[in-house]
Amino acid sequence: MMKTILKFKISAFLIMGMILASCNNNQNQNQHVATAFKDSTVVSTVASSVPTPVSVPGPMAGTVMTKEYVYQMGKQMYFWGWPLVNMHNRVLVMRQVPEPGLNGGAVPVAPVGQLCMLADYITPAERYVACPNQDVVYGFGIGILNESPVVLQIPDFGNRFWLVQMVNQRTDGIGGLGAMYGSKSGFYMIVGPDWKDETPQGITEVIHSNTNMVVIIPRAFMNNTPEDKAAIQPLISQVMMYPVAQFDGKMKTTDWTKAPSFPDANKSGSGQEVAFVIPEKFFDEFPAILQEVPALPGEEALYGLFNSIMEAANKDKDLKAALVKAAVDAEKELIEPLRQFKNVGVPVGNYWNTTKNGAAFGTDYLSRTAAARTNIFVNQPVETIYYNQDFDGEGKELNGKGNYTITFRKEELPAVKGFWSLTVYDEHHFFYQNPEKIYSLGTKNKDLKLNGDGSLTIYLQNKKPEGDKASNWLPIPTAKFGFLLRAYWPEESMVKDYTPPAVMVAK
Repeated sequence: MMKTILKFKISAFLIMGMILASCNNNQNQNQHVATAFKDSTVVSTVASSVPTPVSVPGPMAGTVMTKEYVYQMGKQMYFWGWPLVNMHNRVLVMRQVPEPGLNGGAVPVAPVGQLCMLADYITPAERYVACPNQDVVYGFGIGILNESPVVLQIPDFGNRFWLVQMVNQRTDGIGGLGAMYGSKSGFYMIVGPDWKDETPQGITEVIHSNTNMVVIIPRAFMNNTPEDKAAIQPLISQVMMYPVAQFDGKMKTTDWTKAPSFPDANKSGSGQEVAFVIPEKFFDEFPAILQEVPALPGEEALYGLFNSIMEAANKDKDLKAALVKAAVDAEKELIEPLRQFKNVGVPVGNYWNTTKNGAAFGTDYLSRTAAARTNIFVNQPVETIYYNQDFDGEGKELNGKGNYTITFRKEELPAVKGFWSLTVYDEHHFFYQNPEKIYSLGTKNKDLKLNGDGSLTIYLQNKKPEGDKASNWLPIPTAKFGFLLRAYWPEESMVKDYTPPAVMVAK
């Protein structure tokens, strides 16, 4: 893992030096984003009221900068800003959506300030967020809080597991809303960093975001049975989001089974995730990011440095060309390798990796960008733990030319209060589409067969096994693949110290 990271040539010492310098000087201061939208003149107003940090300046104005210097720093800026630009460009797409509905009949989308819910599991056609799961009914929405705070409706889910993931523009989690938090049915208002107004009567709780952009992803667990798919509909019909001006204290409803479908102008023909970061356009968008997202304590010097380079590049076309080349090279050399599970997270044994600070990255820029590239919108550890796998127990890359098993001893089964699942992904981190339409196994499956000693064996192979093994079968592609073990509402034992069993080559 360490050798791989070193190959990326990320100048971690340079970034750390800038952060430390800021802290020492400021101790007292706490392929395309939709071809259809590439020529859009829509301007995001995510944080027009948030000033650029100037308390710690960058280099002296007018300082000479060589192309080589700008190129090297451009790689750092690209790596640092990749998740934030990704989020910024998702807003531009949502601004084109006429009403809540399904993009390409698969992905929930909605105008800014609203959300859309699916009425069933997400389909394999989805290409907007890598590593989806088929355990929950998803929703998705984006709020731009300096335009308007939003109100999120939550019904009474009873004993059903549910969670509303909320992340800021840095992809860090905010608030806590879901079964593991003991949250109740009601109306939750989400506000930005500059909000100072009165709270409307009838609001259950006010949740504060430290960026004006917030992504809202509700999800509710659903068993893979016709009965539960019917039972969940009246509940999710009450999951809605709207600007605070529309709040009247009454629970609104929408029949999400009737959500309209829109043509998908952003379709990724390559099978990869839709590209929301375009290297050639990155540094045209980057200055807006420095305005939208306030510096964290200790980042003031970093912002000053980045702004000084942008100012110089805007005055010199050769320096601007050096930045563009840096972005193109960084995408290939630094970002693309992070699409492999083996290059992401912390090793925990048996060739499994996990992200221990998901959605709580702060200034851990490596983990933040790695998560954004491999599976953006990860949850906080108290909500979900993820374990990634690219290898068998002998350290050889998984390949569908062979058959595999993974056996959880009785005491190794994921300890959760919510649910767990094991999902197979193709090389692009999307569902392996197979005739059986089986993409994952776990809590949702009521026909899994335990072994006589209480252990559970999952069979990963191309062809359906015979007999009792069939219910424990996960189809795999005939080429390279990986999979992910996710545990929602994990017990403390899983958060602190858990190693999934090794993946064994079937004899």
